[in-house]
Amino acid sequence: MNRRSISSAARGDAPRVAFITCADLPDLDPDDRLVIEPLARRGITVVPAVWDDPAVDWDAFDLAVLRSPWDYSGRRDEFVAWADTVPRLANPATVVRRNTDKRYLAGLAEAGVSVVPTRWLAPDESPARDASPAPVAGLGAEGEYVVKPAISAGSYETGRYDLSDPGQRELAERHVERLHAAGQTVMVQPYLGAVDRHGETALMFFGGRFSHAIRKGPMLDGPYRGMEGLYRPELIDPRRPSDGELAVATRVLEAASAVLGAGPDGLLYARVDLIPDPDGTPVLIELELTEPSLFLTHEPGAAGRFAEAIAARLAGANG
Repeated sequence: MNRRSISSAARGDAPRVAFITCADLPDLDPDDRLVIEPLARRGITVVPAVWDDPAVDWDAFDLAVLRSPWDYSGRRDEFVAWADTVPRLANPATVVRRNTDKRYLAGLAEAGVSVVPTRWLAPDESPARDASPAPVAGLGAEGEYVVKPAISAGSYETGRYDLSDPGQRELAERHVERLHAAGQTVMVQPYLGAVDRHGETALMFFGGRFSHAIRKGPMLDGPYRGMEGLYRPELIDPRRPSDGELAVATRVLEAASAVLGAGPDGLLYARVDLIPDPDGTPVLIELELTEPSLFLTHEPGAAGRFAEAIAARLAGANG
């Protein structure tokens, strides 16, 4: 319970929900605008709110839902400190703090979740130049690997390198050095070639219930060359997940509640991104609990299901 939500219910005011965005998307991402009408039919008003706008009164909302604050990655400390100040934030600030640093994947792996094998290079662990190729993540140095920072969004500073090619190995080393110079921990993962055929499967959950899934086509075609905009364009298609993918995603969310501290109210939304390993078994590449695209345009009824989960969260706060 909270004073704001109780008083608005008692007065008969329409509940007000902030959809949190960034200054580049002040009117929200088109996908999120799809939720405004189904919430309005439930008597709930959506207000776009830029996360770092000092004029926003976060106490004025019955619920604040993180949606598209996609400029936070370069200011992550500021972002998580801000999240700590927002009442009735979904997903909660504890989850935001842990989920915006991809080292949470190590915690999920320790909890028994099948995660893409990852080697973590802290800023004092740059790969030695002129050394013989060292094993990466216990898989050897032959083949292709992905290099990316532990804190990023929208595939920023993410590249694919063939470490058996001297030129690409040099580029990968420079990539790591650049990220380390910025104080970033670096992730090195094997490039799982099944993504070229199968793509990634992203499964969306609202209020703990599976809603829909999509297929994301392969995005990484070589070394990182910079980005324009907040995220890379993606090739998206609807997808019916396999029973195995659903089972792995469910296991991921069960582990996440303990590892990431979802709190008593649980997660309002979650996106579980899976990819087949060399044996065809789905493994986790990322668990998106802060500001994921939910791909509502790709599934009839998905926007309504998200609105229903938001309404249920509000009803629980007022109950």
